[in-house]
Amino acid sequence: MPREVKVKGIYKHFKGDLYIVEDIALDSNTLEKIVVYRGLYENSPLWTRPLDDFLGKVNKEKHPEVTQEYKFELQNIESKRKS
Repeated sequence: MPREVKVKGIYKHFKGDLYIVEDIALDSNTLEKIVVYRGLYENSPLWTRPLDDFLGKVNKEKHPEVTQEYKFELQNIESKRKS
């Protein structure tokens, strides 16, 4: 089953920081899907990354210490609000 990106989803990067996916854009020249995301830390810029790279696996040869399988993994963050 192919992985998909959830817009407004919170993702953990394999190096530890959390990011929110703002949207999916299209490159105007190639029509490649691009993920637009922002770090959930102070003064984070808006970032872009090709969809295939965003969904890619961690290079275990380069980062053998990393336990996370994918570069970005969707987090299940539940609300503390009561309905």
